[in-house]
Amino acid sequence: MQLRPLRHLALCSALCLISACASTPAPVKSADAHFKEGEAAYASRNYAEAIESWKKVKESDTAPGLTSQAELKIADAHFENKAYIEAAAAYEDFRKLHPTHPQAPYALYRLALSHYQQITGTDTDQTPVKNAVATLEAFLGQYPRSEYAPELSGKLADCRDKQLAYENYVGNFYLRTEKYQSAIKRLNEALVRFPGLTRLDDTLFYLGKAYLKAGDVKQGKVVLQRLAAEHPGSPRNKEAAALLQKGFADYSSHGV
Repeated sequence: MQLRPLRHLALCSALCLISACASTPAPVKSADAHFKEGEAAYASRNYAEAIESWKKVKESDTAPGLTSQAELKIADAHFENKAYIEAAAAYEDFRKLHPTHPQAPYALYRLALSHYQQITGTDTDQTPVKNAVATLEAFLGQYPRSEYAPELSGKLADCRDKQLAYENYVGNFYLRTEKYQSAIKRLNEALVRFPGLTRLDDTLFYLGKAYLKAGDVKQGKVVLQRLAAEHPGSPRNKEAAALLQKGFADYSSHGV
């Protein structure tokens, strides 16, 4: 009978100890600890985990220097994870929040690449091309001597070529659907916007053909002769010569 109080006392002590342990708060990780965890995850290519760790750095709001670094690291993690839309938004946010930060040029560089990486085909939405051109031009205008300038200059030239390819695509669509005046307007505008580009041989060919089909034989001849003079090595010249040999009267009365 004397053992029962002792057992009861031991049980109460154990329960008190468990209760005390349960009420002890878990240690709070510092912003620096979260930052280092993010770096480790990033190095292992666990980008989603890295982003979550760096978001906790931002949420802690106790280390402003680490917070700005975390914001840029989050953008980099999105970029390396090929989440280019999210990366572009993160780089843009960083630039707005820290316009004078030493890493602002890098953020603009990566923003341009994020737009560039979203470019797909000629017959798809051209917004990424437009955004890439605007951002590339902004970077090259602000940092013409940057180490990134040669790379971005090449990408800008590629974007210009893609823009002209799209204009040719639309112009040829108008041509095929017999909207000749729309084709003429679009292609003439392309000649003005993209002087000196290689794909202008296609532009001139479609334009000359559009003039012929619209019944403007004289202007059609002028444009196709310009094609031969400015792009003597273009495969389009053979097609252009075939069009001219058919006879201008046939174009004006019956079309090609």
